[in-house]
Amino acid sequence: MAIVIFFLSHWYLSLFGQTFYLHRYSAHKMFTMSKFWEKFFYIYTWMMQGSSYLNARGYAILHRMHHAYSDTEKDPHTPQFFKEVFSMMWHTRKVYNDLVYNRMKVEEKFDKNFPVYPVIDKIADNTITRIVFALSYISFYIVFANYWWMYLLLPIHFLIGPVQGAVVNWAGHKYGYRNYDLNDKSRNTLIIDFLMLGELFQNNHHQAGARANFAFKWWEFDPVYPVIILLNKIGVIRLIPIQVVSK
Repeated sequence: MAIVIFFLSHWYLSLFGQTFYLHRYSAHKMFTMSKFWEKFFYIYTWMMQGSSYLNARGYAILHRMHHAYSDTEKDPHTPQFFKEVFSMMWHTRKVYNDLVYNRMKVEEKFDKNFPVYPVIDKIADNTITRIVFALSYISFYIVFANYWWMYLLLPIHFLIGPVQGAVVNWAGHKYGYRNYDLNDKSRNTLIIDFLMLGELFQNNHHQAGARANFAFKWWEFDPVYPVIILLNKIGVIRLIPIQVVSK
């Protein structure tokens, strides 16, 4: 039971950091927040992703490229040109690393308006730090795992950020239904997306990329949006006014 709780906690706490902070805030600026809360969620996302930490600048540029070139050869993570998800992940990793380590030229329109904390990145994006996180996951399993097969979950812990991104980009551009006829292959995989906290409403999101609520139809539900509304009400964030209006 301890392993199940640990795995689910890691999955959803990490996923919240990715969808709330990296995606909706860093890449799309769907809301604003003070410097205190910006740094707080920057560190939170690092702590939750741990060994698979994703740099906010790299993530934001990568995602903006995905929207601009969705499902074309310039899309950094489309499933349309790969036979299986692992090849797509490897390609995404290469593009992401080229962005983070300044090995590729970035269009000016993508390379701005995201949080940057070099000191945190220097610590977080470090081999020793990543190994420490990985060893902490292994140690927990050594203490609490009751069956050998539980150790098969460890690779997901090690790569939880990229794994979650791969699930969204693979399934969200291959499986499900479409509310909007767009010039890409985006789809809504689930109508109540508890698995990926709303990220699998890809067709909706590509229709209105700046909208904070990824669920558009009355029967769809984005579980992160009520959290965003709450954080807006208590003053942690400030939603851009147009995002409060239902579409």
